Amino acid sequence: MFRQRSCGILLHPTSLPGAGGIGTFNSDARCFVDLLSGLGFSLWQVLPLTPPAYGNSPYSSLSAFAGNPLLIDLDQMVKEGDLDGKLDFNGVDSASVDFTRLHEDKIALLRLAARRFLDGEVDWRKEQFWHFCDTTPWLHDYALFMALKHHYKGSCWHRWPAAAQLKSGCYEQLSVEHGPEIGVQKYIQWQFYRQWDALRSYANQKGVRIIGDIPIFVAYDSADVWCNPGMFLLDGKGRPTEVAGVPPDYFSANGQLWGNPLYNWNAIEHDGYRWWVERIRHSLRLFDAIRIDHFRGFEAAWQVPATHRTARHGRWVKGPGRRLFDVLKAELGELPIMAEDLGVITPEVGALRDHYSFPGMNILQFAFDSGPDNPYLPHNHSRHSVVYTGTHDNDTTQGWIESLASAQKESVCNYAGCHEDELLEGVVRLAMMSVADTAILPFQDLLRLGTEARMNLPGIAAGNWGWRFQQDMLEGIDLKGFYQTVHRYGRAGSGAR
Repeated sequence: MFRQRSCGILLHPTSLPGAGGIGTFNSDARCFVDLLSGLGFSLWQVLPLTPPAYGNSPYSSLSAFAGNPLLIDLDQMVKEGDLDGKLDFNGVDSASVDFTRLHEDKIALLRLAARRFLDGEVDWRKEQFWHFCDTTPWLHDYALFMALKHHYKGSCWHRWPAAAQLKSGCYEQLSVEHGPEIGVQKYIQWQFYRQWDALRSYANQKGVRIIGDIPIFVAYDSADVWCNPGMFLLDGKGRPTEVAGVPPDYFSANGQLWGNPLYNWNAIEHDGYRWWVERIRHSLRLFDAIRIDHFRGFEAAWQVPATHRTARHGRWVKGPGRRLFDVLKAELGELPIMAEDLGVITPEVGALRDHYSFPGMNILQFAFDSGPDNPYLPHNHSRHSVVYTGTHDNDTTQGWIESLASAQKESVCNYAGCHEDELLEGVVRLAMMSVADTAILPFQDLLRLGTEARMNLPGIAAGNWGWRFQQDMLEGIDLKGFYQTVHRYGRAGSGAR
């Protein structure tokens, strides 16, 4: 997939416009696909679609398999009769997601719809729902986990009574006791996946393929850890002994302490890497290709004792490397995977990436802080790679430009061959003309937006992930110019007119 010249847009579905307080899989999502296709963009990259846990981050999820209920289009459920009337909750087409209110309002409506559906007569929709339940192997464990989390008022699973732990041997009993709520959770997932499948099918018909995103680690408070404690480095009470992070560097004297539980790779290998096979299989059913976040963790991960408050005194511990990917390739065939290989990458990580021909990433915002040997400068790009102006963790390119000192701006202008008032267009042009087969632009860069439209500021717990675009932001944007640029540099997809 990454072997042909193409380009795409990075935008998480929560950032789509429309009523309801958050982007969903509705007609606005299809209009966005139409926009991409019409301009010649053939790729749409999204962030993880899983249900956020801590801090509303899609990279900290309650499950590596389940879908985010907030992305469900409620109007579609009205049309199907599971909800009544015209929905007008949460006000108008808000410019930022109010996650707290949404979790209260929207989940309540989804639960109401589920009860109505489950109490209704048997029809083709209910048969479709039963088929989904019967053919989705992870679904019951996740639904039971969420039913127990609902019962225990949202508390982390390690605070639940011993009888609510899987090791207690009460799996069947818990499933019976919480049967009604399990049904609600399964209905919500059924709605998510049928709506996503319809949207992805529409995108593919328009010549747009979708790139998903997989965080290498999972959240401690997740169905994955609750169901598979032996797969992680936990003590006898189920608490992590080692957690994930990255070591101190130029940007952080203490490193970054992420806190995710680390994998017990020996136990996972003994089980034939089944969980990882099923995770990748599931992701390739949802997406046309996937990006793996923190790819270097498969070669070696920074392990920090769980009692430490910073990541300063961790250590590199070897991961599964080729043993895992050989199994994945044997089970699943060719792997359309992009490796997030940013930061300090060792030769061993590069060798692992290159052995499977996974393209790496080039970020133009990182290209101008050193000399001509900087690997992110376009003249150093390799063909089999992906170039970005920036990612969801960066400022928008316009915001980045405004933060540069005068001398830095001059340097970028000289390299891009443009005047300062055209610098955003110049950086975008550098991405599009790069030899890299794939070019990805955050949608904010197409809209010429500044720091106010930033999606995430790493290290800040609150205020992230909520940005949304409004349709009027497209007014005054030179869409014809983008169309011409896409075609000029040979990146037009089949859907372009």
